[in-house]
Amino acid sequence: MKDSGNGLQEAVARKGSFVGTLRAVAWSFFGVRRGADHAQDVAKLNPIHVVIAGVLGAVVFVVSIIVLVNWIVGSGVAA
Repeated sequence: MKDSGNGLQEAVARKGSFVGTLRAVAWSFFGVRRGADHAQDVAKLNPIHVVIAGVLGAVVFVVSIIVLVNWIVGSGVAA
């Protein structure tokens, strides 16, 4: 049980860049990722950065959809 805590500490201590994490999360939103790139991400990326980038990506996606729908409804195309 103590060993799994060590693994988590090692994962959180990874020095992957936040920009690289954002790029990996953006690709995952599209569902396009090579297996080799995925393995490299698992080895390099900080899991906390992945969670933060995923939440930010989801917020940007939802806000974009809301803005798009409001724009379409406001333009009269949907009427």
